[in-house]
Amino acid sequence: MKIAIIKTGGKQYKVAEGQSLKIEKIAAEAGAILKFPALLKADGENLELGKPALGEIVEGKILEQGRAKKVHVIKFKNKTRYKKNVGHRQPYTKVEITKIQ
Repeated sequence: MKIAIIKTGGKQYKVAEGQSLKIEKIAAEAGAILKFPALLKADGENLELGKPALGEIVEGKILEQGRAKKVHVIKFKNKTRYKKNVGHRQPYTKVEITKIQ
């Protein structure tokens, strides 16, 4: 089983072929093919570690664009009649990893 560590959107993800995951929003249409820079690649006993990266060896396909569930942010100050409620929905891109070279 091949696994890799990819970096996208300022975060790092451990991925395997056939896995789907939600990452930070990428401006592209559903069905587009993306290439991600890999920091580490492992298959069985072989391990390749990039210094800092191995190159764009992980391919993924965009499944959908969406927004996460709403998160409520409440600010409250006691005894001053101050209450503020703000909602936020984080946009995401759902990606399926198709190939690790």
